[in-house]
Amino acid sequence: MVAASVSNDPLAVLILGPTGSGKTALSLALAERFNGEIISCDSVAVYRGMDLGSAKPSVEEQGRVPHHLIDVVDPDQPFTAGEYSRQARHAMRQIAERGHLPLVTGGTGLYLRALTMGLFSGPARQEDLRARLIRSEKRHQSGWLHRILQRLDPASAARIHANDTPKLIRALEVCLTAKQPLSAAFASGRDPLTGFRLLRIGLNPPRKELYDRLNRRAAQMFQAGLIEETSSLLARYGRVKALDALGYRQALAVLDGAMSPEEAITAAQQGHRNYAKRQLTWFRREPNVHWIEDFGDTPQATQTAIGLIQNANPNANPESNRG
Repeated sequence: MVAASVSNDPLAVLILGPTGSGKTALSLALAERFNGEIISCDSVAVYRGMDLGSAKPSVEEQGRVPHHLIDVVDPDQPFTAGEYSRQARHAMRQIAERGHLPLVTGGTGLYLRALTMGLFSGPARQEDLRARLIRSEKRHQSGWLHRILQRLDPASAARIHANDTPKLIRALEVCLTAKQPLSAAFASGRDPLTGFRLLRIGLNPPRKELYDRLNRRAAQMFQAGLIEETSSLLARYGRVKALDALGYRQALAVLDGAMSPEEAITAAQQGHRNYAKRQLTWFRREPNVHWIEDFGDTPQATQTAIGLIQNANPNANPESNRG
């Protein structure tokens, strides 16, 4: 559980829910109502240039209230859940110091868990070591890194697939740098967020309506130029891991000639529906979520969320006083 905070700690609101549920619209309405600032919790929106596939808030929307953790790295740069947690916590503290309301908004469950529960205190990335491990894997037959991990950390090897190279490299990095298995580092404890009272607001709109909205949105992404955006990113950065994100993966298949645009749209629609189901399963494990059975862009959802914030923080300003 998240460490208990004293009653005079500032309030922070976490808006969670599946893709397409209206989190952006709700966060904008609440930020304007309560003099808030929005911290994105999206593992694709952190990348510059990945705009259409991530459904980032528009330039106009970002101009309405301050936004954080959007467009912070290029797609060829690594960005981990741990780095997200560090930057988001820093942003939360700064927002609270300004007397504003932090609103963490997004659907990346791992990022949210890292922010609130913390991650194990592992060593920083060691690029030279990572490069040596990659070269070693290329010199030997497939499964080499997994076999090394089996010797050094059998518990981690049992849960990491032999083909999941990024996770294998991180596990070996921890073993070789921290001089302890990754499984032991996990068991040693985490670093939960303190200093805030957390109000979790979840959106759970009717499933059929959500799927219909996701189908339309996936098609609109392609109509707006997702294939062209992907082509530009590919030309600039190459086949970086970020382009494996939903939508971009299907656009790449079109560029490779493996799918027609129509097939890519259908695959992206199915992918978005599947992703929404996984997100809801993940968020159901979050503690103390106040679920709203509606889309976030409805007046009813907005009024319900306003009431939740006012109940959690009776001194909250019911009208924006943003200067």
